[in-house]
Amino acid sequence: MKKKHLLLTILSVFLLVIAYILYALSLAVEVYYTIGWIIAVLALLIIGNGFISLLFDKKLPWLKFGSRRLFSHLTFGIVYSLIIINLAYLLFKWALTNEPPTTSQIVVTNAYGLVLFIPAFSVYFSMYFLRHWQKSVLETEKFKKETLKFELDNLKSHLDPHFLFNNLNILSSLIDTSKEESKRFLDKFADVYRSLLKTKDEDLIAIEDELEFIDAYIYLLKTRFEENIIFNIDIDKSVRFMMIPPLTIQLMIENAIKHNVASEKKPLKIDVEAKGKLLKVCNNLNERPKDPGQPEGSGIKNIKRRYSYFTEEQVIINKSNDEFCITVPILEVESI
Repeated sequence: MKKKHLLLTILSVFLLVIAYILYALSLAVEVYYTIGWIIAVLALLIIGNGFISLLFDKKLPWLKFGSRRLFSHLTFGIVYSLIIINLAYLLFKWALTNEPPTTSQIVVTNAYGLVLFIPAFSVYFSMYFLRHWQKSVLETEKFKKETLKFELDNLKSHLDPHFLFNNLNILSSLIDTSKEESKRFLDKFADVYRSLLKTKDEDLIAIEDELEFIDAYIYLLKTRFEENIIFNIDIDKSVRFMMIPPLTIQLMIENAIKHNVASEKKPLKIDVEAKGKLLKVCNNLNERPKDPGQPEGSGIKNIKRRYSYFTEEQVIINKSNDEFCITVPILEVESI
């Protein structure tokens, strides 16, 4: 606000200096009429185009009607400018002289208007267009980032609801059979949800931290499936403090369990391996019949969408007759 007042003060002082210089020069009265006409036209153009801009902002916002707004606003502004140029000239002519305007004078006035005022309006419009177009782009980007952030938060908080209900049922049965085992199960169950809360606001976490969560998660799964599920974890020490999106390993394990049958005759084997810059989770195939109500590949899509926020490197899916593997990149902090 102070900056605006300063600009108005400087402009006022500048106009007063110009007015004093013109007065001191004692020019012909026609020159003063012309200068007055120019000032009046400029003032009306600035004020009028300001109102036109506000009107179009309401009726045809840049973000929604880009090209339509551009041509409509430009056409309307030029027509308005020509009307003001002619109207101001006629008013000055009738009010300050005794001679009616002639056709040649009107032609000359429009020529002056085209030469002086239309370029000025074009510059004003171009600056206005660029400013608001940039604002629209920024608003679009802001909206897009907020949307992506919302989606990412949803993805980060993902945990299959069936997982909760299944483990509550297991806990209920353990309480009746073994207090020690139920207490241990409850501790691991609490560890899982404590990890969820801990990583809720994190975009990336160290593999070391993810493994603490996975250790508790696997304990719950082993309690539920017993020997019907076998895990093999092989994480190279060099990658333990590199980064992945939270719950990445959990999602890949959940994907294997969701789409395969784990039985005593054919246990589900899940291998988690991290070496170099790649994290890979593989499982043997014993696919369960597809549930028509379950979106196909929702777990994999979830993983891919997570990674799309942080890197252009691809999530790789390999499927053979007896094995299914998901390979994801391990992220270095400097590349985020």
